[in-house]
Amino acid sequence: MNVLLVYPRFPDTFWSYSHALWFVGKRAVSPPLGLLTVAAMLPRVWGVRLVDLNIGALTPTDLQWADCVFVSAMGVQRDSAQQVIREAKAAGKLTVAGGPLFSAEEAILEGVDHFILNEAELTFPPFLADLQAHRAKRIYRTKELANLADSPIPAWHLVNQKRYCSMPVQFSRGCPFDCDFCSVTSLLGRKPRTKPVDRMIAELDALHAAGWRGPIFFVDDNLIGHRPSVRNLLPALEQWQARSGPAPLQTQLSIDLAADPELVQSMVCAGFDTVFVGIETPDADSLAECGKRQNRGRDLAADVRTLQRAGLEVQAGFIVGFDHDTPSSFQRQVEFIQKTGIVTAMVGLLQALKGTRLYQRMKSEGRLLGDSTCDNVDGSTNIIPTMGIESLSAGYAELLRGIYSPQAYYQRVRTFLRQYRSPKTGMPIDFQNLRAFFRSTYHLGLFSRERWQYWRLLAWTITHRPALFALAVRMTIVGHHYFRICDARTFGAS
Repeated sequence: MNVLLVYPRFPDTFWSYSHALWFVGKRAVSPPLGLLTVAAMLPRVWGVRLVDLNIGALTPTDLQWADCVFVSAMGVQRDSAQQVIREAKAAGKLTVAGGPLFSAEEAILEGVDHFILNEAELTFPPFLADLQAHRAKRIYRTKELANLADSPIPAWHLVNQKRYCSMPVQFSRGCPFDCDFCSVTSLLGRKPRTKPVDRMIAELDALHAAGWRGPIFFVDDNLIGHRPSVRNLLPALEQWQARSGPAPLQTQLSIDLAADPELVQSMVCAGFDTVFVGIETPDADSLAECGKRQNRGRDLAADVRTLQRAGLEVQAGFIVGFDHDTPSSFQRQVEFIQKTGIVTAMVGLLQALKGTRLYQRMKSEGRLLGDSTCDNVDGSTNIIPTMGIESLSAGYAELLRGIYSPQAYYQRVRTFLRQYRSPKTGMPIDFQNLRAFFRSTYHLGLFSRERWQYWRLLAWTITHRPALFALAVRMTIVGHHYFRICDARTFGAS
């Protein structure tokens, strides 16, 4: 059987980096780890191809070659996923779907022959057995959670590495916390599960053997969810870095990492230089409302600075629209983000995702307005806010103007660079970096509205933090993307 793995296209979002990728000669941030893992579970005698619509098109030739089409997607890829399924069915192909989108919405997505829901390590093998025996069911689901030691090494050979900025890997699933707006625990559980350390290193070795020499993103929802396991992993990562060459590492984790100096240092020594944390809000009442207990009673600004000064760039998610938010909440968010120098601050309106406690509460209160778009910065919400939708939308627009005008953004970059310790693991200056620099000087330094801030930042960096010059250039490029997204989608400007 010939299997065509199709990854739907992301819309133009905060995280798509569509306006920044051209500067570095890439087309997408990273390939689809879920589909690559499923590919490794297929019979070796089957033909397998990957089409990532974020780097290329699905062609009639692709569909003609395939016997069946596998689609995996997140909620924000819903429209593209539906189009892929329509095209596959029009071509007379068997369609198989899995991933977070389908686990939450299989009832409303037409045209799918077979749903592989929950964790594929458990539901995909029985589907394969039934398919080969010509008795495949429409839906395969389970309430059990997979042993990650059974997860295969992804099929890296299917990836055109030159098209991507980073490669994804996964050490753990699940999160010990239970924020009411987050769907992670409903999908993956509150007891974090981890891969054996030697198995994780083998996966990195396979990625290295496939030729990858760039950044690696640990896609775990909370890498430090089970601290004994990550404490065992980090020394092995440090040894792997010494053996295989430098590879900057990024991940997602909870802000309470800052309270563990030994763990912070171990992460830096292992090569991590960027962490995404869910801060959500500096307001204590709103944190209590959403069950964000790991953030309560903390000096969140001090925590951010602790991580930055250790050598970890802090990227963060923020939310407005909690019941306890007031008109003054928007300005407090602006002040917090600016003073902490969180360059990448993803601020979105509160949305209720299916499967979350928030969704059930809004439904029971009659405040649910249909499905979430799963796009954190499109200015929409699917709940009726206590402050009123007009006040919330106006306050949100003012918040984004306060942090993503060129002046505010570049000021925040300087605040960050002043206190950021140079990372242990960096990438050498190569053709890609040089191309990004020269393209930025031409397009951002000559023709963009932020050109004066651009040149002032580069001059400041050369004189004050020359070791961080490449990082400063990268931040000018991603800043250009943020400006475009915020203008086009929140303010309606060109």
